[in-house]
This record gives sequence, C-alpha cells and structure tokens, in this order.
Amino acid sequence: MASALSPSRATKPKGALPSHYHENFLEKKGPQDRDYRKFWAGLQGLTLYFYNSNRDFQHVDKVDLEGFVKLTDEAPLRNVHDPGIHFSLVLWNQEIKFRVDSLESREMWKGFILTVVELRVPTNLILLPGHLYMMAEARDREEARRALVKPSCYLNVSRLEAQLLLERYPECGNLLLRPSGGGAGGVSVTTRQTLNSLPVIRHYKVKHEGSTYVIDVEEPFSCASLDAVVNYFVLHTNKALVPFLLDEDYEKVLGYVEADNENGECVWLVPSAPKAPGPGPAPPAGGPKQPPPASTPVSTQDKPPPLPLLPPPPDQGEDYVIPIGDAPAADYVNDEVPPPSRQAALKLKKLPKAQAKTPKPPIVPKPEHKVRNSGLLARKLAANTAQPFFPTAGLAEVTAELEEKLQKRRALEN
Repeated sequence: MASALSPSRATKPKGALPSHYHENFLEKKGPQDRDYRKFWAGLQGLTLYFYNSNRDFQHVDKVDLEGFVKLTDEAPLRNVHDPGIHFSLVLWNQEIKFRVDSLESREMWKGFILTVVELRVPTNLILLPGHLYMMAEARDREEARRALVKPSCYLNVSRLEAQLLLERYPECGNLLLRPSGGGAGGVSVTTRQTLNSLPVIRHYKVKHEGSTYVIDVEEPFSCASLDAVVNYFVLHTNKALVPFLLDEDYEKVLGYVEADNENGECVWLVPSAPKAPGPGPAPPAGGPKQPPPASTPVSTQDKPPPLPLLPPPPDQGEDYVIPIGDAPAADYVNDEVPPPSRQAALKLKKLPKAQAKTPKPPIVPKPEHKVRNSGLLARKLAANTAQPFFPTAGLAEVTAELEEKLQKRRALEN
C-alpha cells in the first residue's frame, strides 16, 4: 500500500554521448588554478571539452584550439607524490598545463591535438600503427567538418577594414580572411607584420574552383577548405602568422550602477558621450532652456541651422573613410514656428515698447510725404536701436513692409 502511494521516479533520459576524436582522463591546471583537477576530456573539432565523469553529457569547461601555438613537454618532477607525466598546451593568450598517468597517454593526446590543428598526422611521436590509423581517420573527419564551416578568422569586411583591424588589435593575430573583391565565392588573405619597426601589409588571392580553394602564389596550392588555407599560411611561415581572433571578453561601453532614491531599486546606466561645445553659452545642467534675449533680431527669412563642425580630414596617405551624415534637424524652443511674415509683425509690435522715445510716423494724405516720413523713421530706428550685430537688411525689409501697410490702411480709410 505504501508503495502504491509513493510517487514514481522519473527515468533519466538516455542520450548519445558526444562523438569525440579521442577521449580519456586528463588532469588540467589553468593559469588561475592552484593545483591539477581531474576530468574526463574529449577532443571534438578544434575544442577540448572537459566533463566531471565519462557518463555526463554536459561539459563543465572547454579550451578552444583556434589560438594554438605549440605543445611542449615538461621534465618529470621526480616526486613521490607526483609521479605523473606533464605537458603544456601553449595558446596565443594563455598556457594550460596537463598531467597524465603514462607516456603513451601523453603521446596520444599530443598526436590527436596536432592532427586536428594541422590537418596532418604527426610523424615525430612515439605511436603504434593502430594509433596512426586512428589519427588519420580523425584528420578526414575534421577536414569534412571544416569544409562546411568558416574559420573564426574569416570576417565579412573590406580590404581597408581588414587593415584597420590588424593595425588596432595586433595582440589578436596578424592573419585575416575576408571576401574577395572579385566575387565568385573567392576569398582574400590579409596579413600584417613588422619589419624594422615598419608595418608590412600583404594581400593574397584565393580562388574557389569547385569544392577546392586554390591559393594564387608562385606555385598554386589547392586546399579542401578555408581552414586548410589558414593552415597553409601558418605552417609555411614557420608560425609567424597567427589567425586573427578578436577578443570579446572586454566591454566596449562604460556603464555603472546607480540607486534610485525614490523606490530604492538599482539600475544600470550608460553615460552619454560629451557633446562638442557650441558657439553660444552652454545652458545650465538640468534647467530649462533659456529664451533668446529681447534684443536679438528676428530675420524674415528662414535660414538653415549651421552645420556641425567636422573633424579635420586625415592625411592623404591613410585610407580612412569619413562618414557623411545628414544635416541635423532644426531644434526650436517652441513646437510651432510662426511664418516669416508673422515674425516680422511680432517684431514690429515689440519695437515701440523697447524704445519709447521713437516717434510715431505722421499720417499725411500725400504719398510723397509718406515716403519722406518713412525714410525719417528708418533713420531714427537705426540711430536709436543700433547694435553691433543688428542686421541692416532686416531693418530695410521692416521699413518696406511698414510702408506697404500704411498704403493699404490709407486706401481703406479713403
């Protein structure tokens, strides 16, 4: 009865173990580890996966072999407490130490790692014929896998962008693959090295013919995949060329946490970039926009806002591209901008208040006398309200408009 009431146990789903080229126990010690830690390790593609046991499906750690540099053997410690065999995996950004329990296990791991990285079976290791046959099978599987994927150093950039990437991030590598300018599925290889403190940039064309890639050099070389193209340049330059692998572990945008005093919650804020100072005085931070001064004249024509100042162009020897942006939209204080005629009328109404001493023009029926009084009014306005930046053309337009309105008013009175 008790067994009938007890809940039934859910059966653990059985999945297929990952298909590794080689797998065995391996002790690993990273740059931040104090001691070795034992894992069940498996090599699949260009990645070493580490599991807690050989029955686990989910790995707990992994090492990418894209930045492979070399494998080195370490002398035995001659220690009773550490009788293991040691070797090191040197990558472009770190060095990882391994420990195994036998010389055969060390040679097997080294052989499979070199096979998948260089796509060739090593001949300078102590291996049995059966081991060499297993490594040849792993090489064929890796070639078939790489034929379907692109290497990490392949980036969809132009020639100029490739040069800038290699120049700005020299610590990430000096060899980069990119699409060819001629199209047809071809690629180009861009390299950057330093000779006598001067940069040396080279571009190589790789043609895509059927299912193979042909490197266009003095003696054309055919490769089955883009990874084989990368390996050709790495091996034939004595590993002086390193595939470009952009390090994305570091943030590119500055941010900080700030607590809200009202609700006590914390939010992540990204400060805005400082803007270039404008020609006028900067408004106070956090305050409302200041209205324009009363003495500033209003023009009768809508003038476009001034374009922002552009940085000085670079030297002609450098292939930099300055993007051309759209002109900024007009930023008005009010939502509705009155038409030019209304602006002139409003300005005309404000002139008598600002200058009380200005006499009103006399109304005379004769048109000739009107013109003389209008000219007199223009001279008095210019004498009383003259400022260093008051436009003369604007005053003439106001006078002409005033004269036109006086004529219309006189016509209506008559």
